[in-house]
Amino acid sequence: MTTGAGSLRVLVVNDEPANRRLFRDGLSSQGYVVSELEQGLAAVDVARRNGADLIVFDLGLPGVDGIEVISRIRATGSSVPIIVLFSRSDEAAKADALDIGADGYVTKPFGIDELLAGIRAAQRHRLQREGDTPVFRSGDLTVDLVRRTVTVRGEAVKFSPREYAVLQLLVQHAGKVLTHKMILKEVWGADTDVVQYLRIYIHALRLKIEQDTERPVHILTETGVGYKVATQ
Repeated sequence: MTTGAGSLRVLVVNDEPANRRLFRDGLSSQGYVVSELEQGLAAVDVARRNGADLIVFDLGLPGVDGIEVISRIRATGSSVPIIVLFSRSDEAAKADALDIGADGYVTKPFGIDELLAGIRAAQRHRLQREGDTPVFRSGDLTVDLVRRTVTVRGEAVKFSPREYAVLQLLVQHAGKVLTHKMILKEVWGADTDVVQYLRIYIHALRLKIEQDTERPVHILTETGVGYKVATQ
């Protein structure tokens, strides 16, 4: 057993016994403490009791609206990281889950290594969100959220107020995919829902912080969903 996962408690919510066994065996072998549920609403009570450090939630559970369950978990005040599993054909549900408070996703079918990577990314996002350091560093990019300064390869970079607002939001949620809808709401408010505006600003940011805008390493695109800032 590895020790990298510590004693992280992972709750797996899935209605298929074979899938739960796969998750249990794969996650336990990496040092995670695994518990299981067959239906989603019971996960709300677990979150309310702080009974898990991370939840792996299958959006395809029968007889329950997964989006509603995630909404109820967040309504309890819980910030427990949630990773959703969804079918490739259900792109709309993926965006809805991220909008309502999920921290990451894995597309079915998938291997246990992909799930483990998703768990690690969700944990990094939580640490970034709850950490006490105001300075974000990733590769050659440094963002000081207190001084509102940005350096790339040691050189200071200037941004317009709205460019910085987009970058700041992404950095504050580093490692998590933020949907187009979420970014537009947070930065533009009710002014617009036009995704093209956002694409223009993302392109402007990449021109200033990426060495190769065709192969960005800092601001990554999740096609059809949104953007995230990579953590390195």
